Amino acid sequence: MEENLNALSNGTTRLLRFLWSRRKQLILFSCAAFVVSAIVAFLMTPLYLSTAIVFPAATSSVSFSEQRNAKAAAMDFGEEEQAEQLVQILQSSRIRDKIIKEFNLFQHYRIDANATNKNHKINEAYNNHISFNRTRYGSIRIDVLDESPKLAAKMANKIVDLIDTVKNEMISERTLPAFKVNERKLIQMKKDRDAILKKLDSLADLGVIALDVRSNLFQAYVDSKNPKDREELKKKIDINMKYGAMYDGLEYMRNEKIVKIEDFNVSYEQAESDANTKFNHKFVVERAVEADKKDQPKRLIIILVATISAFIFAVFALLFWEKYKEFKSM
Repeated sequence: MEENLNALSNGTTRLLRFLWSRRKQLILFSCAAFVVSAIVAFLMTPLYLSTAIVFPAATSSVSFSEQRNAKAAAMDFGEEEQAEQLVQILQSSRIRDKIIKEFNLFQHYRIDANATNKNHKINEAYNNHISFNRTRYGSIRIDVLDESPKLAAKMANKIVDLIDTVKNEMISERTLPAFKVNERKLIQMKKDRDAILKKLDSLADLGVIALDVRSNLFQAYVDSKNPKDREELKKKIDINMKYGAMYDGLEYMRNEKIVKIEDFNVSYEQAESDANTKFNHKFVVERAVEADKKDQPKRLIIILVATISAFIFAVFALLFWEKYKEFKSM
């Protein structure tokens, strides 16, 4: 054990002596790295950070049916599931493409719009400047870095505004076809009802009357003393005997259609609301403002890391060179 400690102490001593003997090279190399990193750090374009914070809404629907209750009230904040969905929407190409187009990011990020890998470059630049993260409180943080603090704030706030636009577009893609189906079905049901009403009107014009009134014809015929009235009543009785069953069947079908249409109106109104109403899907906690201080680069950190890294590299390089000379001289 003592021998190992002595060996370690001797090795450390030799290393320190070696570094001291090469102190000029190490200082020179470190100073050069310091100067170069300082020049590079101060030549780097400063980037300004603008941040917006939003909470997802718990629900985005209006219910017209007692059987279709929303999971949460429209005033409630969303939970983990809604937050994950919102982050996915923010990261989607739907929002990215709109931002790229509106702010002409190809030109802003100095990317050739005709290059073969233009999509890869613009997506990489977009992801390097714009990020979305969940906070520990369940909200979504939208960070935008840009050379212009004004543009960074505008982009962040535009992304906030696009949340509702994009999500409503996605909802419409699903709910609009369902509404069209409900609309066609309701129109057809009303057409069927109107056709039945038309047939009932035609039978009524012939003198056919409802079942509860029809029995009075026989009593009127029996009580009538006037031959002319009896003849008229006989004709009405004959017509009702001939078409009464048809009239009763049509009347039953009419009542059934009316009930079905009334019940179906709830489904139709729900589908219409889902397809046409533009909901607000977020709570804006904080809108982005122009930053008055740069966020990147951290020049002091860059210089320190570069200088320390250069010193360590120089040490290993000198040790390697020393060993190489020893092997070469053997």
